[in-house]
Amino acid sequence: MTVWTWTALALTAIIFSNIMKNKHKRLPPGPKAIPILGNMHMLGNLPHRALQALAKKYGPIMYMRLGFVPAIIVSSPQAVEQFLKTHDLAFSNKPPYDMRKLCTLELLTNHKINSFKPMRREEVGLLIKSFKEAGRAGVVVDVNAKVALLTTDMSCRMVFGKKYMDKDLDERGFKVVFQEAMQLAATSNIGDYIPCLLGLDFQGLTRWIKATSKVFDDFFEKIIDEHIHNPKEKGQTKDLVDVMLGLMGSEGTEYNIERASIKAISFDMMAGSMDTSSSSIDWAVAELIRHPRVMKKVQSELEKVVGMERMVEESDLESLEYLNMVYRIMVNAWTIGQDPDSWTNADEFLLERFIEGDIDFRGKHFQYIPFGSGRRGCPGMQLGLTVVRFVVAQLVHCFDWELPDGMMLPSELDMTEELGLAIPRAKHLVAIPTYRICQ
Repeated sequence: MTVWTWTALALTAIIFSNIMKNKHKRLPPGPKAIPILGNMHMLGNLPHRALQALAKKYGPIMYMRLGFVPAIIVSSPQAVEQFLKTHDLAFSNKPPYDMRKLCTLELLTNHKINSFKPMRREEVGLLIKSFKEAGRAGVVVDVNAKVALLTTDMSCRMVFGKKYMDKDLDERGFKVVFQEAMQLAATSNIGDYIPCLLGLDFQGLTRWIKATSKVFDDFFEKIIDEHIHNPKEKGQTKDLVDVMLGLMGSEGTEYNIERASIKAISFDMMAGSMDTSSSSIDWAVAELIRHPRVMKKVQSELEKVVGMERMVEESDLESLEYLNMVYRIMVNAWTIGQDPDSWTNADEFLLERFIEGDIDFRGKHFQYIPFGSGRRGCPGMQLGLTVVRFVVAQLVHCFDWELPDGMMLPSELDMTEELGLAIPRAKHLVAIPTYRICQ
């Protein structure tokens, strides 16, 4: 018998075994699966939209099979509350490695986040300066690319203590390699869903992951060695690698920190703070340009609270009530955020829906969970809010924005999204800034 015959027999046996295993289980309704692929073929290029359409047909708790992996898709506030609150402990069944506690109590405390305030002010100031010079020359700027560079630089300084130039990580460039890593993280490996294909590496992902991992491992080893040999002096702001090294060398710590842990957490911190923040900022600024009425109201509030003689400070943010509604409208739980039972005209950019009511983004109201809830709540919530609010406030306060000649009207700005970890806009936002702060 040939290899392919044995493979076909093995697949048949696995399929039959799965059918018999699920035959007597009480499963939620869901679309009919096909052999081997299950329901993977239904997800398309934009899974969040495909899942929304399927949920309308099969209900808020839906069963799907991704290859041979069973999955429950939850898409209503009431159902989410059952998973994230009522039965939170039952569904949080991964081993307790205390990494979340480390982030919450050591790395991402309000005190630690505030210690990086001067750094954020400096980096945003450099961005504003570059936009100001471009506006003076009437040059079109790629807002998306510039903001991505800003969030990368801020993340580097927060995690590693300094910015890294393009060739510091790899010949391809620091930011190129990190973007490759983000692309890898967003790419589904067919072997994860059809285990018998894992060793064949049809997509070449395993080779790509190994090569990229080697680059990052060498880079993080170099960073750790630099920190060990050049410790911060008293009074200097410690970056996150400094904090973790201090815990690694402490006998009284409850955290099991090793070099491998530091490398993994450093990468997670970079990945979590770069893409999500830059994508949220890009969506927010694009929506404001697309809705001039809202932009004017936001700018009027900034003029009243901050004035036109200075830039925004982080201490101003809590006083900017209308601007804060801009961030509230950016939600990541797609189907729940589009739920007509919870939101009127959910697909419209209506900030006024937040004027009445006390809906909070910290996970208490399950129709609105941009940072998750319960044990799955995002430990970087406060950092993300601070960065996104501060950058958007500066870009809106310091500049008027105009689309280049020949482009569509603001209301026709292309808001198509593409697949990614943070669902970014498919096309970069390009515009001409005009500085509006008094000299």
